[in-house]
Amino acid sequence: MLWTIAVILVVLWLLGVVIHIGGGLIHLLLVIAIIVVLVRLFTGRRV
Repeated sequence: MLWTIAVILVVLWLLGVVIHIGGGLIHLLLVIAIIVVLVRLFTGRRV
């Protein structure tokens, strides 16, 4: 599950870089990635 989310985030980030959506998308993806990491830390699951 975590790997799937990571792959989706990377693909969306690359898409944003390619079509030059701007900094908003990149910041949104970074915030989502941080939330995923925090949720993983709080749940204590090891993958």
